[in-house]
Order: sequence, then structure tokens, then C-alpha cells
Amino acid sequence: MNIESYYVGKDEKPLDVIKPDGGFTSIFRTIACIGDSLSSGEFESHNPDGSLNWNDMYEYSWGQFIARATGSKVYNFSKGGMTAKKYMTSFADERDFFSEDKLCQCYIMALGVNDILNQNMPLGTLEDVDLADYRNNKDSFTGWYCAIIQRLKSMRPDAKFFLVTMPRGRNDEKQAEFAKHLGKICDFFDNCYLIDLYKYAPVYDEEFKKHFYLGGHMNPMGYKLTADMIMSYIDYIIRANPADFYQTGFIGTGKKY
Repeated sequence: MNIESYYVGKDEKPLDVIKPDGGFTSIFRTIACIGDSLSSGEFESHNPDGSLNWNDMYEYSWGQFIARATGSKVYNFSKGGMTAKKYMTSFADERDFFSEDKLCQCYIMALGVNDILNQNMPLGTLEDVDLADYRNNKDSFTGWYCAIIQRLKSMRPDAKFFLVTMPRGRNDEKQAEFAKHLGKICDFFDNCYLIDLYKYAPVYDEEFKKHFYLGGHMNPMGYKLTADMIMSYIDYIIRANPADFYQTGFIGTGKKY
């Protein structure tokens, strides 16, 4: 056995080693995926008149590919068109996503496309965040996005959060700014880690889309590829920071070593 393969190699980058079985991602037995259509297994279909339908097919979401690979319980707290503001003002509460029985050890947050690229919501700054009371956060992407984290941390303070950037390929200037800003949010909160697809994932160019897209969203292979990237990135983070994850089994129990 080569135990070195379980350590982070010299000069290894987050997606140099792909773990189709999830690697150490499986130490999380409950995972929630908070996101939009790209977290929901969205497929586009055409009506007889040629108009488009958008279909959330959760079994094809990258979250459910992660569930099948790791054996963990994975929740899709996502829907096509979702924004951080909509999540906090109606969507999550209407579906009881903040209920005690749905609290998780791990939250993967993949919001921002609709907020920043499609609806031009102001990105905001960390000054929009009231750490004492998330309900006082300002009306910006940062205000609403951080409110999600704050509310969950108030209920499960030792949960781990993984914030996903947008990959390159659509609006690189905004995507680059967004990735940098998510990094600042990770530094702002404890137990918060960046999955920087902008920096480390392939460019989502035309050649990529020939293989992994169906219209403006991914095809089944694309969602499986996304699952492999996210699991492998989380595995890398755990291997790079083992002391942060020693007590994962105690998350939510009130116990500690």
C-alpha cells in the first residue's frame, strides 16, 4: 500500500487527483447542496411548438451523483432560477430546509449565477453583514448569501461549508471578481472553504460544451463530471487540512475531543 497517496503531494493542486468514489468526502454522512438549476440536474426540453421547458431532474444532479458515490445522505436544497435572496426570503422556509431534522454536517453552496450574471444583483461587501443578526444584512448578494451561512451556523455551528465559484467561460470578468469575493467570505467565517472552479476547473468553452452540455445546461455526463470535481476538491481540502476534520463525526452532537 502506498500511504503517500492519502497525503497531499508536493505541488499537488486541487483537481490533479480525481476521486470518482469521493475519497474523504464520504466522512460527511449528511450533505446539503444549496444552489440553482446547475445544482438540480436541470435539463432543457422542447415543446411541439419549439418553445423550451426547463426540468429539475434531481436524480441527475451532481449532488445525487455524490450521494451514490459516497453512500452519504445528500439533500438537494436547490431549484432552477434560485438566488440567495429568494432562498432566504421564501424558498427555504416554505420547504422547511432549516428544520432540525434537515441540518447537515456539510453544506455545499453553489449560488451566484442567477444573482450576479442574470439579475445583476449588486455583489456587495462584507460590510453588508451584521454578524449579530443576519436579519439586518443589507440587500446585496453578499448580504443574502452570508445570511444563509449565518442562519445555518446559528443552528449547527460546527458544520463545514464549501463555497463553489463559477468556472471560466461565460463572463470571465464578473466570474473572476466573484471567485475572489467568495474567498473573502471563506476567510470571514470559520469552517468555511473555497471550491475554486474558476481557477482549477477546465474552461467551459465550446469544445467542453460539445461533450458536457445540453443547451444552456449540462447533460448527464456534465453533472457526473461536476460531481467528480466537487468531491475531489473536497477530498483535497480534507487531505490538506486534516486537523480541521478530525472531529467530523461529532458535528451536531455537542461532543468534542
